[in-house]
Amino acid sequence: MEKAACVPFRGTKEQEAQLLSAIEELRDTKGCLMPIMQKAQDIYGYLPYEVQKIISDEMEVPLEKIYGVATFYSMFNLYPKGQYKISVCLGTACYVKGSGSIYSKLIETLGIEGGQCTPDGRFSLDACRCIGACGLAPVMMINDDVYGRLTPEEIDGILAKYE
Repeated sequence: MEKAACVPFRGTKEQEAQLLSAIEELRDTKGCLMPIMQKAQDIYGYLPYEVQKIISDEMEVPLEKIYGVATFYSMFNLYPKGQYKISVCLGTACYVKGSGSIYSKLIETLGIEGGQCTPDGRFSLDACRCIGACGLAPVMMINDDVYGRLTPEEIDGILAKYE
C-alpha cells in the first residue's frame, strides 16, 4: 500500500487559544462534542490528528471516539483543502460516461487519494455525487470552474492552467 501524501500541521498558538476557548465555552453543554469539532474545523479548516488530540485531552474523551465521529460524518475533513479544490462527479450519468477514469487519472497525476491534499497545498481531490451538469458528463470542477465532456488525456493540460 502506498504511503499517503502528508501535509505538515501548521497550527498556530492563536488557533489553539481559540479552540481551547471554544471547548471551555461549550464543555458543559449536553452533546457538545460535535459542536466543538465543528468549531475546531472552522478554526483550522480540517481536523488533523493534533487537533483531535487537543479535543480528546481537554474533553477527556477517547481519541478513538473523536476519530470515529470525524470519519463517520462527511462534513469533517481529516486533510486540509488545497488552494485549488478539485471535485469529480461520480454520479450515475458521469460515471457511465467515464468519470471513474478521470478520477483515477487525477489520483495518479497528483499522487494523492480522494480527500487528500498535495504536499505543496496546491490541489485537493474529492469525489461528489452530482454537480448538476449531467448533460456535460463526465464533469469535474476546480474551485468554481466547470470542465465537461472530459477525457483522461485532457487532465494534464487542465491542471497546467493552475500551476
